[in-house]
Amino acid sequence: MMIPSWIEDETEIPDPLGYGQRAVEWLRRLKHPKNPAPGHPFQLDPWAEKTIRRIYGPRNEDGTRVVRRVVLLLPRGNRKTSLCAGITLLHLIGPESRAGELIVSAASAHEQAMELFNETALIVDDDSRLRKHLSVREYVSRITYQKKRSRYIAVASDGKVQHGKTPNVVIADELHAWQGRAGLRQWEALDSALVKVPETLMIVASTSGRGQENLAWETVSYAIKVQKGEIDDSATLPVIFMAEAEDDWKDEQLWFDVNPGLQHGYPDIAGFRDKARKAEHSPFERDSFKQFNLNMWLDQSTSPFVEMRVYDRGDHAVDLDELEMVQAPCFLGVDLSKNEDLTCVVAAFEDGQDGYQVVPWFFCPEDNLRARGERHGVDYVSWAEDGYIIPTPGNTVDLRAVEAHIRELCATYNVREIAFDPTYGRSMMADLNDDGLPAVEFRQGWVSMAPAVKELERAILAGRLKHAGHPILRWNFENIQLHIDQSGNRSFHKGKSGNKIDGAVACAMAVARCAAGDVQFVTDADWFDDEMYLA
Repeated sequence: MMIPSWIEDETEIPDPLGYGQRAVEWLRRLKHPKNPAPGHPFQLDPWAEKTIRRIYGPRNEDGTRVVRRVVLLLPRGNRKTSLCAGITLLHLIGPESRAGELIVSAASAHEQAMELFNETALIVDDDSRLRKHLSVREYVSRITYQKKRSRYIAVASDGKVQHGKTPNVVIADELHAWQGRAGLRQWEALDSALVKVPETLMIVASTSGRGQENLAWETVSYAIKVQKGEIDDSATLPVIFMAEAEDDWKDEQLWFDVNPGLQHGYPDIAGFRDKARKAEHSPFERDSFKQFNLNMWLDQSTSPFVEMRVYDRGDHAVDLDELEMVQAPCFLGVDLSKNEDLTCVVAAFEDGQDGYQVVPWFFCPEDNLRARGERHGVDYVSWAEDGYIIPTPGNTVDLRAVEAHIRELCATYNVREIAFDPTYGRSMMADLNDDGLPAVEFRQGWVSMAPAVKELERAILAGRLKHAGHPILRWNFENIQLHIDQSGNRSFHKGKSGNKIDGAVACAMAVARCAAGDVQFVTDADWFDDEMYLA
């Protein structure tokens, strides 16, 4: 479980200029029509009040605000939208207002972007003190304070990119839902613009998402390290309430710990209990409850092969120089897939009697490397710069480069077999076999893949698969949608997302052949004639 320690800490938050107190007092004078209490006051409960004080109180020696970035990660129903609406008005017309100020809120799509805009407009429309100064224009999602020529606009991450704008405040709403190239470009435009003027503020307000190769996790994981004290960054304020994988999701105390509003009547505890009862009998409901009600960051796949926290136990170094020196038996799995994107070669070496060490090499066309990665919401360019991708010239994977790499591996290591899916690999297999290299068929059907998947799962669950934390291989494993037939056989699929799993497939092939040793491979075509397989 992860909660900000200062929320329960009675230590006074520094406020040398009184700006934190000023912000709290101003917000308390607002009204909120959804609050049934007499007078409809804007509800600023202790956790939210302390958040405001932490943002606006601490100051640098020159009087500027210390906090420039806030990562507000809360389960659904804890009124982060209301808090962000209050912050919006604080900068638009409140004591943090400056002449010509621009506040921008952005969300994944227009409908989501209107959530914060509508909440802010609702507060304005219900308060005559605000209505006479602020102009709400819903058709362009804009609220203007004409006296100071300041404005607030709401945009969608998949809409027109906000290049050229100079925002003072950016509120990124539900960042976990910003997908693909459009989301990345909108983020880059807004984030980069915050350096144009002093005392800007970025607020990421979101629930937890899925997967770790995405913009949201990159932002949240950094904030988690700051909250845990692993990174010293006073300009970043993490306000993270999150259950973790080892927590008991059925524990009501956990619910209250990670939902700071529960003790104040929101979300609805009866609704929590009802959803938890359904979650006990439905994996889908359980994942939904964990992600949205307990703010647990989940794996990318909705039907995962293994939990990624279990997979991550294999993040131990693999010493290729040592494996070369001792000439350890090596088995290669090759997934050529289609030639416009990733192709993968994975080497598997025995590690003890029941474990494996695996090393992948990924190939990708060099042309439009950035666009190819953005299509899947990942950074191919950085991976290539860090040596995790081998770019090949042109717009398609240069299979000659892949074949040359395989030949180099055979010259370096004690390669016993090179397993190919013959769908795309027949020509390369023939060339390798002509030169005496041990290329064999490994079809992607049930008969070959089901036992490969089973052996790979056994090794991972037992902590016996060393993979050195290779980021692309991890991403591929995270993307797996497991498909199970009526007989219980399992295979890997991409699911609707279309994200890449080539490395995981090649890894399963290599591990399966390593497990079999030098036994002649059994293909889907001749399995029914093999008594040993049937046994």
